[in-house]
Amino acid sequence: MDAGLIAVLDVGKTHAKLLIVDAVRGETVHEQSRISGGVTGPLVRELDVGALERWLFEALAGYPERARIGHIVPIAHGAAAVLLDAAGQPLVAPDYEDPAFESVADAYRPQRDAFSATCSPFLPLGLNLGRQWYFLQQHDPALFDRVRHALLYPQYWAWRFCAVAASEITSLGCHSDLWRARDARFSDLAIRQQWPARLPTLHRAADVLGTVTGPVARATGLRPDCQVHCGLHDSNASYLCHLGARGNDRPFCVVSSGTWTVILAHGSPLDALDERLDMLANIDARGQAVATARFMGGREYARIAGPEGLQATATEAALRTLIREGVMALPGFAPDGGPFAHRSGSILHAHRIGTACERATLATVYVALVTDFLLDQLRAHGEIILDGPLASNALYAQLLQALRPRDPVLVVAHRHAHAGAARYLVTGLAPVAAASPAAPALQCDGLDGYRRAWLRQIAG
Repeated sequence: MDAGLIAVLDVGKTHAKLLIVDAVRGETVHEQSRISGGVTGPLVRELDVGALERWLFEALAGYPERARIGHIVPIAHGAAAVLLDAAGQPLVAPDYEDPAFESVADAYRPQRDAFSATCSPFLPLGLNLGRQWYFLQQHDPALFDRVRHALLYPQYWAWRFCAVAASEITSLGCHSDLWRARDARFSDLAIRQQWPARLPTLHRAADVLGTVTGPVARATGLRPDCQVHCGLHDSNASYLCHLGARGNDRPFCVVSSGTWTVILAHGSPLDALDERLDMLANIDARGQAVATARFMGGREYARIAGPEGLQATATEAALRTLIREGVMALPGFAPDGGPFAHRSGSILHAHRIGTACERATLATVYVALVTDFLLDQLRAHGEIILDGPLASNALYAQLLQALRPRDPVLVVAHRHAHAGAARYLVTGLAPVAAASPAAPALQCDGLDGYRRAWLRQIAG
């Protein structure tokens, strides 16, 4: 089927993108981006859905070939939902990074189902969607009583384009506390709080919910028969591409990177999950639980590298210098999640860092070591597929291959994994740009000792 062009609304926590994808060739033919942003609301800090909507509509209206767009697929980050009233107006769109959610932490904790049932760890701030809703119920019960639809973030954007309310499992099952991963049903917490009544009917990610509304067609120039798909959670989008290409039979891991580095380990047992390490089960687009670990790799990289290092390239020569000088980044550099959120990060012998290149390299080796550590915790094996920004960091791929010589490390050459996922949902075709082997593993004297020293430090 010639689906023409697909518009992918890729709303990440830090950046939002509009990708236009050729459905036949699988190529991204157009891209625009902006900061996702947030605003101060009456109760909590909120996602700036109004500004994002204006930007999306303007970007679509300005795209010369918008009449060829036949499909819209929304993809968005987790721990986010927009609550609508009976008239379809947004009441609140909480930002999970608001510290206000900590005020109900002690009261909320005993309300949750056991980790053994949900595979959803107790997370800081509002990273458990259930804590956000509990906070709103405690602080403004009248507002929560007005909620007609609680729309998970990808489905909010689907609704905004076609006015059809839906839910979808990948966002519902993403460390939300709302879903029992082992039983494939709503959590007891959700049922007690009567939240399922506010969640629309579950649909599959690929389902066509409807066509764009008349006002949206007029505002954007999209044709009236442009179909809007249900959409899915962003890290699950990366995973879905590779699951579609490989099937269920052999184990593999997807390292999906961005603000969060999320490791989804197909074939790993749920019994490997450790709540203390921020490990969890994601629910994939087919409804299956996937053992997962994560950390804020993008944010930690930026904090270690600093402004100068962000503009530099990590190199093997700089790595050798860091090993020789004993320079080492010890976790953690992001208190909002990951296995080391409870620790304050530090850099041993920081005064010996001489160049921006060395800072970039230190950030790279740190992210590689944390990835390797979490792969061990997941008991992961098989191909390791790198998606997102980390896939373009050659030293990271080579380091990971050196640290895990038994598991082939593959790099997705296509810059936009989410574009491939959207195409797969619309057409059923696997991504055109296949993952290719990383460069040969580094032969770096001292790397094994450096790794052992790092592991000793984090064990203390």
